[in-house]
Amino acid sequence: MSSITKVAIVTGAGSNIGRRTSIALLQEGYCVALAGRRVEALQSTVKDAGSAGSRALVVPSDVTSPAAIEALFAKTKETFGRLDLLFNNAGIGAPGILLEDLSYEQWKAVVDTNLTGSFLCTQQAFKIMKSQNPRGGRIINNGSVSAHVPRVNSAPYASTKHALTGLTKATSLDGRKYDIACGQIDIGNASINSTQRTSHGSTQSSGEVVVEPRMDTNDVARAVVYMASLPLDANVQFMTVMATKMPYVGRG
Repeated sequence: MSSITKVAIVTGAGSNIGRRTSIALLQEGYCVALAGRRVEALQSTVKDAGSAGSRALVVPSDVTSPAAIEALFAKTKETFGRLDLLFNNAGIGAPGILLEDLSYEQWKAVVDTNLTGSFLCTQQAFKIMKSQNPRGGRIINNGSVSAHVPRVNSAPYASTKHALTGLTKATSLDGRKYDIACGQIDIGNASINSTQRTSHGSTQSSGEVVVEPRMDTNDVARAVVYMASLPLDANVQFMTVMATKMPYVGRG
């Protein structure tokens, strides 16, 4: 950490990876704006951070709402004066049903949250980061190993995570002139709510149901903190953090 207190926004900060990463950043000395739809969950994150929670700002937000996103960034700047880090973490999946049975509404909900929400947050971050002094900042997108290899019956989620990789690359390129770095962390089988089924058995491409290993979410949080700790002239463009023995690398 520099002598300047760094400021971060974490979306989806009320649970799972967002909660663990928010706490890790607070404990690292950051001021953190906690964004999410459920106030009680965000307040629980503050409580779990202990004394470091005094540097947290709870901002109930819905990343599918452009107005709510604009208000989130305005409140963060008003409170802390700048923005050094955006962790685009908020995301959802669709039911694991046949592709042909998915409704338009189920598809659109995932796209609006995972892709459009991340884009809108990135836009607002650019506006602050390019005009502040010292200039610049860092954006970290929460991708997934599904950005490379999809699961069975996961078209909406896998599509948005593939698209998020494109957003990461475009943001990294377009941010250069403003000293804005952008990277992506691709996570596989962290112990979160959406991976509960993998501990009981997950359908593989062969049709076989396999119980998959998982990893501690705190390991993901530490990885994000490392990415955030680099000076702006260095960047982790892509990082994959996964359960060592999950069925991802290799065939069969």
